Amino acid sequence: MTKIEPARFLDKKSQPHTFTLVVLASISAMAMNIFLPSLPSMANHFNTSTATLGLTVGIYLAASAIIGIFVGPISDLYGRRPVVLVSLAIFIVSSVWCIYAPTVFWLLTARVFQACGAVTIVLSRAVIRDTTEANLAGSKIGYVTMGMALVPMVAPGIGGFIDAYLSWEYNFWALTLAGIITFGLVYLDLGETALDRSSSIFEQFRDYPTLLKSRRFWAYSVTSGLGAGAFFAYLGGAPYVASEVFYLPPEKLGVFFGAPAIGYFVGNFLAGRYSTQVGIDPMISIGMLINVSGLLLSIALSMLGFGSEWTFFGTMTLVGLGNGISLPNANAGLLSINPKLAGTASGLGGSIMIGLGSILSAMAGILLDGSNTEIPLISLMLISAFLGLLCTFYVIKRNNDLRI
Repeated sequence: MTKIEPARFLDKKSQPHTFTLVVLASISAMAMNIFLPSLPSMANHFNTSTATLGLTVGIYLAASAIIGIFVGPISDLYGRRPVVLVSLAIFIVSSVWCIYAPTVFWLLTARVFQACGAVTIVLSRAVIRDTTEANLAGSKIGYVTMGMALVPMVAPGIGGFIDAYLSWEYNFWALTLAGIITFGLVYLDLGETALDRSSSIFEQFRDYPTLLKSRRFWAYSVTSGLGAGAFFAYLGGAPYVASEVFYLPPEKLGVFFGAPAIGYFVGNFLAGRYSTQVGIDPMISIGMLINVSGLLLSIALSMLGFGSEWTFFGTMTLVGLGNGISLPNANAGLLSINPKLAGTASGLGGSIMIGLGSILSAMAGILLDGSNTEIPLISLMLISAFLGLLCTFYVIKRNNDLRI
């Protein structure tokens, strides 16, 4: 852990303020979902289908996963601050690129570069690990992601109204403005926290086998990946369900779409409040059980003929609640395996999680293509969450074995 003076806002010689970390972690979430209510309008503009434009989510997630593999070692070598600033500059330029993309191909290409914004959430966790004791990291990550959860809670609603009263392009102008504000905030408030850095990039990549050979690292990473995978499948499929199954207009789609974020916000508060007392592994278990329970309730209601936008999106708050409790603790668990490799572990663990998410997001689009029911999406989410719960049990068993 790096010893840096307590946080003073807009003083980069001290620890970064919690507000800065929240904003830093939020930009990626905002880029992921503010424009989703606009997919039908964008489909008309580019003369393609909503399902095809759903690839804007999968492409973004896949690119984020690949970038995450490299960003951890690079930030451990060159420092968190310069890597964050460069990634935000690329994010700003690519957001403008999305607006003026002439075809779907160029839009998807711009989204690949826009995925540089995902660096911010990876490195915000690494910054916390740099400056916080391991047993307190889960709590602090929980509070930061609680603040971050406000963005996906309100962004789709804002995006829906922007689409209804302006046009889809203004959602990407909003992302451009958010990128500029975040860049300025980071420049003024975030000093360098990775003071004990490696001498070469090759040394950093040599550390990957150390993590990849750790069964605990894999257990925590896959647990978070499958738990979050349910939400990523939701991102890939919910716009279709809302517009093609429940026939919601963009502004209502945006309001309903933010339902999981309400639960995630509450879950993050509970993680921040109780993780230190309860412990990382029990909190992961509680979160995953809530995740699975919410999806079982959702599919039961739909199969019994009670499915509606209210039951579908309402039960998604339980998915958000479970992830809000489990994910901060799973992230803290994988970062604690080797504190000297916090940046590498954050990047690699994030890549595994987002890589699984991109696959599930794409699968959701494939399963729903031509469907007139929400059940295929809920089923996919339930399978992902249940497998994540099984991984949680393995995490607990492995940690208990190591204590013997």
